[in-house]
Formats: sequence, structure tokens, C-alpha cells
Amino acid sequence: MTHRSRAVNSPRGFSAVAIACGVLIALPLVALVIRVPWSQFWLSLSSDAATTALSLSIRTSLISTSLAVVTGLPLAWLLAHRNFRGIAIVRALCVLPMVLPPVVGGVALLYAFGTKGVVGSALNDWWGVRLAFTQTAAVLAQYFVAVPFFIVVMESAFQQFDQRLAHAARTLGAGAWRTLVTITLPVVRPALIAGIVLTWARALGEFGATITFAGNTPGRTQTLPLAIYMAFENGDDQALVLSFVMMTVSFVALVLLRQHWISALKRGGQ
Repeated sequence: MTHRSRAVNSPRGFSAVAIACGVLIALPLVALVIRVPWSQFWLSLSSDAATTALSLSIRTSLISTSLAVVTGLPLAWLLAHRNFRGIAIVRALCVLPMVLPPVVGGVALLYAFGTKGVVGSALNDWWGVRLAFTQTAAVLAQYFVAVPFFIVVMESAFQQFDQRLAHAARTLGAGAWRTLVTITLPVVRPALIAGIVLTWARALGEFGATITFAGNTPGRTQTLPLAIYMAFENGDDQALVLSFVMMTVSFVALVLLRQHWISALKRGGQ
């Protein structure tokens, strides 16, 4: 049965409020586009500071996203299929970085993995490993704030997955890993793609936890958001150019994600 969209009369005043909301959201973005110094766009974007920060951001965000997929996929599966005492607490802890102020996440990471941290002190004393204020710290900061997005998306996808398909595969002799790889993951692929892109976009734009835990050393730990902050503090128009780049990347990611979200919802409703 096909469902046709029908016009619905909205409550009086809703249209005006909706327009006002749209304007409040769009106006800052439009203002940013207007103020970009287009005559200096490529010069600003191709500077050593910008290219280095962009390269570092892409590298660290891809690593942190890969780490999120490898670790977040099993956790999401367990949260979706296992019911144990304290699962609500575990789920809350997994989602908590999404709502924490990023700088709080950076402080927490510093006291966990810094040279005087709970784990960092042992790493430093026993093996001479220093994590804070390194590129590894930037990866950990991005992972910490971004992995909850992947877990939430994939837990929902696994919950909506029709378990009869997996049971049928197991009945035909497929092992747990083969069922996961050949049946479950292909079915939840739209959600998987959406989760990966969302996680990557969040990692790419991370600022607060990164500057607190990894620092802001140009050429070493200065990612693109940190370079924007420094350029803005110095009154450099390069901040506008780099901000436009970040905004464009996020916008394109969201537009591309739309179809994957729709496909995921359709599959879940079947």
C-alpha cells in the first residue's frame, strides 16, 4: 500500500514561528558566506598553516573514526541484544560525551591519560609513553566526543534489524561472524554509512577537547578548528575562509546522509 502525502492545516501562527526559526538558523550561515574574502580565498586556503592544519585534521579524524567503528560496532551490538544489570548506566556513559561540554571532556582525558593521570602516569613511568599534547591525544579527543554518535546510530539499527534473518542463516549453518558480515551488516548498511559519516564530521570539527588535551601547536596538534580559532584571535580573514570550508563539508555530509537515513528508516519499518 502506498501512502500519499496530504496537506495538513497547521495551527495558527506556526508558519510565522517556523519562518522565524529558519531565519535565525540561516542568518549566521549566510552572513559568514557574505563576509568570506573571496578574492583571497585560494591564497588563504593554500597557505602552509591552512594546508598543514587541514591535512592533520583529515588524518586524525579518519583514524579516530576508524577506531570508533572498530570499537563502537561490538558495543552497539551488545547494547542492542543483551539485557544485563546496569545496562542503562552503561548506555548513559556511552552517550554522555555527546552532551558534555567538550572542554570538560578534554579535562577528563587529561586526568585519565596525562602524565599525572590515572592511566597516563603509569604509561609515562613504566614505558616512557606520553599521550597528552601529541597527535595521539588529538585522535583520542576526537574519538571520545565522536564515538557516541556511531554507537547511538548503530544500536538503533541493530534493534530494528529483523532477527529472523540471522536465525535463518544460523539454521543453515552460518557461524556468528559469517552471519554478521554477510547478513546483518549489509541490511543495516544505510545506518552504518550514516553513522560513519556523522562520526567523521563530528571528529573533524572537534575543538574543545582537542585544545585542552592535545594543545594547539602549529604543525603538530593544531587541527583546522584550532587554526580557525587562532586566525580569528589574530584578526586574520583566513578564519572566514577556513570556517566556510568547515561549514561546506558539514553541509555536504548532511545532504548526502539524507538518503541513507531514509533507507535506514524504511528498512527498520519493514
